[in-house]
Amino acid sequence: MKRPPKSLRAGLCLLGLALAWATPAAAQTPPGQPASAATTCPPLDEDPARLHGLWQLTLWRPDGNEAAPVSTGALLFERHPDYPGSVRGNLKRSTEGHDVLALVAGDVSEGVFNLDESSDGVLMDAVWTGTPQDCGQLIRGTRQPAEGRASGVPVLQFSLHKIPGAR
Repeated sequence: MKRPPKSLRAGLCLLGLALAWATPAAAQTPPGQPASAATTCPPLDEDPARLHGLWQLTLWRPDGNEAAPVSTGALLFERHPDYPGSVRGNLKRSTEGHDVLALVAGDVSEGVFNLDESSDGVLMDAVWTGTPQDCGQLIRGTRQPAEGRASGVPVLQFSLHKIPGAR
């Protein structure tokens, strides 16, 4: 059998690369594996190191929407030195008139994201509860004042988006 001309082989190679690039990752399942295996991720509580790194934060009122936030900022999570499987870190966010800095600590347990926020490192100011989504790259939930804290602080919805490659 005669081989196709070199220019045709190069064109077919480029076409193959273009198709591979344009095809969703879920469709690129290796032979012999079910399609769901390509998109299955272990839960975050099984691999808490996936929480480590920088996360973009958006907070909005429950009667509002994410596109109209009341506060935006970032969280940086690292391994908690005292509690394996947990994280601790820093939060910085902007609100009307000032920036908020806080210490945070939390984990994912039984598929639920839990985070404690403290402005002074002693008293808890807020409690965050959410659900990891998008293979652990997104967490959505509710931030509410900690028990015994100021009653005028509103309950807020939040989203955390992992910033790829940031550590």
